[in-house]
Amino acid sequence: MLSGLLTGAMTRERAENLPADDWRTRNPEFREPKLSKNLELVERMRVVGKRYNRSPGEVAIAWTLRLPAVTGAIVGARNASQAKVVMSTGELTLSRQDIAEIEGAVAVAQAAR
Repeated sequence: MLSGLLTGAMTRERAENLPADDWRTRNPEFREPKLSKNLELVERMRVVGKRYNRSPGEVAIAWTLRLPAVTGAIVGARNASQAKVVMSTGELTLSRQDIAEIEGAVAVAQAAR
């Protein structure tokens, strides 16, 4: 989940205001130019997720699980409600159009790396 970036809960403001002792302040994924590209990826996942009434994080999990080489995903949850949502993500099947949109955004995000 890219240390919380792909959940959809992370914003530019939140990333910029992480406590000084938060290790993510030193993670290049949370700093420019990568932060902007990662947030753009999340927004694309948000658009796809709206089609299914799902969050960007759920779309990220479904996108990963669609790969034949992936047999499972280790995703954290802080409570039973989050765990239930994560478990239901296995039922989400993305369309070819969804996958193409996400892969385009992933390519842009990776270009910043």
